[in-house]
Amino acid sequence: MGIPVAAGTLLGIKFADGRWQLLFENSIAEMQHELVVQQGEIAQGRQQAASSLSSMTAKLAQMRARLVRLDALGEQLTEVAGLEDGEFDFSSAPGLGGPESQSFADHHSAVDRQSDLAALFTTLDNSLSKRQMQLQILRSMLAEQELISDRTIAGRPISKGWMSSPYGMRTDPFDGEQRWHAGVDFAGRQGSEVISVASGVVTWSGEKSGYGLMVEVNHSDGYLTRYAHNKENIAQLGTVVKKGEVIAKMGNSGRSTGPHVHFEVFKNGRVVDPATYIRRTSR
Repeated sequence: MGIPVAAGTLLGIKFADGRWQLLFENSIAEMQHELVVQQGEIAQGRQQAASSLSSMTAKLAQMRARLVRLDALGEQLTEVAGLEDGEFDFSSAPGLGGPESQSFADHHSAVDRQSDLAALFTTLDNSLSKRQMQLQILRSMLAEQELISDRTIAGRPISKGWMSSPYGMRTDPFDGEQRWHAGVDFAGRQGSEVISVASGVVTWSGEKSGYGLMVEVNHSDGYLTRYAHNKENIAQLGTVVKKGEVIAKMGNSGRSTGPHVHFEVFKNGRVVDPATYIRRTSR
C-alpha cells in the first residue's frame, strides 16, 4: 500500500508544481503586458509634453518679439513727444523670470519646464499689459498736446511771403500821415495761400469796409484773428477750420497798395500785437 500512496503523493506534488508554474508564468506575462502598456503611455505623455513645450516656446518667442516692438514704439513716441523719462522709460529692460542659469534640459522634467514657462508667460503678460497701458496714456497725452497745439495761435498767416509793415504807428501809404496800424502786413504774390494760424470757427467771410475781402476766425480762450485784402475767400461763414488750413488767396482788395494780407489778432475783444504770436512756435 505504501507504493501507491507514495506514487499518488509524488504525482500530486508534481501537479501542484505545474499549476504554480503556470500561474507564475501567467502573472509574468500579465506584468510584461502591463509594462508595455505603461511604457506606451509614458511615451505618449512625453510626446504630448514635448509638443506642448514646443508650442509654449513658440508663444514665448512671439511675446518677446511683441514686447520688443512695443518698447521700440514707446521710445519713438516718447522722443517725438519730447516727454521726460520716468514712467515712460521704455529703454529699461523688462523683468523676466523662469529658467535657472544651469542647463535647462538636464535639471528639469517636462512638467517642471511647463511650470517655469507658465510663470515666465505670466511675467511677460504683466510686462505687455504695463507697456500697453503706458502707450495708451502716452497716446492720450499726444492727442491732448496735438489739440492744444492746434488751437494755439502761432506762426505766420502765409505760406510764402515777407513782412511788409509792422504793428503800431506808421506812415500811412496813401496820405503820408502818421496813423495807427492795428495789424501786421505780409506781402507776396497775387493768389498766394493765406492760412489760419490756429483752429477755430469762421465768424466772417465777405467784404468789410477798408479791409476788402476778409476772413475772421474765432478761436478758443477769447482769441480772434482777421485776414484781410484777399483776392478770394475760401473758408465759408460758420465752417470749422484747422490750423494751417488755407482760408483765402492773397489779393489787393479794399484799401491796399498791392498784394498782401493784413493780419490782426484780438484777445478778449481788444487788438494786440501779432508779433508775439507770429514768433511763437506750437507746443
